[in-house]
Amino acid sequence: MKKILPSLTLIAIIAIIIIIFLSMSNKKQMTVIQTGNNTFQPIQIIPNHFQDTQCGMTLVSDKHSAQAISPDGKTWFFDDVGCLALWYNNIKFQKEVILWVYTNDTNEYINARNAWFNRTDTTPMGHGFGAFKNKQEGLISFEEVILKVLRNEDLRNPYIKKELLGNNGSN
Repeated sequence: MKKILPSLTLIAIIAIIIIIFLSMSNKKQMTVIQTGNNTFQPIQIIPNHFQDTQCGMTLVSDKHSAQAISPDGKTWFFDDVGCLALWYNNIKFQKEVILWVYTNDTNEYINARNAWFNRTDTTPMGHGFGAFKNKQEGLISFEEVILKVLRNEDLRNPYIKKELLGNNGSN
């Protein structure tokens, strides 16, 4: 009996661990690509349900998010405009893809190609691009955002950060 008790205890502990892992994996089913978006409109973000296609981070809100919809209705999600820019650079259907960004000034999704961007927002992945519907002095176009990200000329670069934010950028 003394030899059986440690074995049963070990089996019970292993069973409990397996049950915990299985229950955790069932609860967190993240969506990276959603199919069937034949309206080609942005999908409402459900916090902690969508995962950024580029960096793998979980989207916790609309703020700074972006979405891309292919002609066949597949939707990709991004928690940062910089992640969208990196992904966009590597796709073959750039001309056909519909790009949405969530704006700081109107709190809605708009076509990314029509948006204007500042470079100093605090964003989930640190790229720093905040989208705006209305053009203001100092904002840049989507094409410029793509170039800045590809050239590493965003807030992830400490020299650019210091240039844009001054002493506050040296954190």
